[in-house]
Amino acid sequence: MIRVVLPAHLRTLARVNGEVTLDVPGKVTQRSVLDALEARYPMLQGTIRDHVTQERRAFVRFFACEEDLSNESPDTPLPDAVAEGTEPLLIVGAMAGG
Repeated sequence: MIRVVLPAHLRTLARVNGEVTLDVPGKVTQRSVLDALEARYPMLQGTIRDHVTQERRAFVRFFACEEDLSNESPDTPLPDAVAEGTEPLLIVGAMAGG
């Protein structure tokens, strides 16, 4: 089971509390986790990735095992701790402003 922590506004949209657990068949990558997340919670489609390009939205960041994975290729395997379910993948809405 893959554990995913969503920001509050996406938890509200998906109508979930706390972290989400997902079954991800095959290689555990950002792409495969987001595919599973959007399949289970279709209302999240287009909120984390662009509908057409499937690229990460500018103000969304991915973290795991105290590392910023936001600029990694979507097909790079996630850390073993995430794949094993001992650590969650954090999806964070970036802060901006001045």
